[in-house]
Amino acid sequence: MNTVDKVPHPSDFGRRVATRRRQLNLSREDVADRAGSTVGYITYVEERLPGPGTGFLVRLADALETTVQDLMGMTADLPSGEGHAGSRPRLERIDEKECWVLLGDHGVGRIAIEVADTLDVIPVNYRVIDGRVLFMTTATSALGRAAAAGAEIAFEEDHVDEAFRQGWSVLLVGPVRIVSDSAESQSLRVAAQAQAQSWAGEGRDTPVLLLPHRVTGRRILVPGAPGTADGAGTRER
Repeated sequence: MNTVDKVPHPSDFGRRVATRRRQLNLSREDVADRAGSTVGYITYVEERLPGPGTGFLVRLADALETTVQDLMGMTADLPSGEGHAGSRPRLERIDEKECWVLLGDHGVGRIAIEVADTLDVIPVNYRVIDGRVLFMTTATSALGRAAAAGAEIAFEEDHVDEAFRQGWSVLLVGPVRIVSDSAESQSLRVAAQAQAQSWAGEGRDTPVLLLPHRVTGRRILVPGAPGTADGAGTRER
């Protein structure tokens, strides 16, 4: 076997499997146990296999608490939330501490900014740093101009679990500012390059910080689904 053959080449299917596993905070050992497989085969699925047989695919989707269609990418271009509501759903508030946990340390969300007497909603990469949210943008962008003026914006991040018809949403509101201090600016650029590189491309070298004064969240839970007291959190393996 040559050196090239030793380098994993994950398929789209493998990347979806690995991503879903990480969303559930599961190890490969956990998934293997749930799916009645081996750690080696789960590794092969994530790194090499274009797609397994139907029987294992069904077991794998169940182990990852999702659907075969989602794992195969059949729903990638469909808008979320098209399915029927779950059975007996309930809406709960999320406290501020858990809101920050759900945001994690980086990801993709949306900002709402008032521009020329209208409201723009823009997708953004973000990084959470010490109770603040970092965005990398350009000085002439809507966000850059808002930050230069010290304007207030809203930032939202959410997650929808199509398989179980539940999800959550976190909303932060507060002023944004451009980081002008050279030392702090350089430090934030390094942090952004590590985990919050913009999906929109290069050239976004202006660090903007959101200092939220309001952090709220809502969650829809369905009895029996993961994350509920009687759901898959106590599921037998």
